[in-house]
Amino acid sequence: MRRLAATTAALAIGAVALTGCGSSDSGNGKPAGSSQPASAKPELKVSGGYVPQPAMDDMAAGYFTVDNTGGAGDQLTGVTSDVASDVTMHRTESDMMQEVKSFTVPAHGRLVLSTGGNHLMLMGLRKKPTVGGKVSFTLRFAKSAPITVTVPVEPATYRPKG
Repeated sequence: MRRLAATTAALAIGAVALTGCGSSDSGNGKPAGSSQPASAKPELKVSGGYVPQPAMDDMAAGYFTVDNTGGAGDQLTGVTSDVASDVTMHRTESDMMQEVKSFTVPAHGRLVLSTGGNHLMLMGLRKKPTVGGKVSFTLRFAKSAPITVTVPVEPATYRPKG
C-alpha cells in the first residue's frame, strides 16, 4: 500500500502524457495513409476484469483486458464507473505512474491493464468497493461503441492466473 501512496503522490506531481490522434478519410474509402480496406474495423471484447479491495476509502484501481480480433486498431479514450466520480487511465514505467489520455488497442492485438503496468485509478469513491461486490465500468473508444462491463471486487492480494 506504500507503493500506492507513493504513486498517488507521484501522480499529483507528475505531468499528463498525451496520446491519440484523429484519422481522416482520403475519399477512396480508406483512412488517409492506410492500406487497410474500408471494411476493416475493430472487434473488441473485454475480459478478466477486477477491482482489488482498496485500503483507502477515496481511491481504488481497476484492471481488465481488451482483445481486438478486428482488422483495425482503436483507442480507449475514457472510462466511467458507478462507484467513482472520476476514472483516470495510467501507465507505469520505472515504478512511476503517469496519467494518459488514451490507450491503444491494436488490430489483432490486446490492451492489458494489470498490476504494475497500465491501469485505471478510481478517484472520489462514492462507496468503497468490498470483496464480493461488483463495480461497473463504461469504456469509451475512438471508433467502437461504448462497452459496459461489471467486474468483481477481489481481495487486495488477488493476482489473476495466467
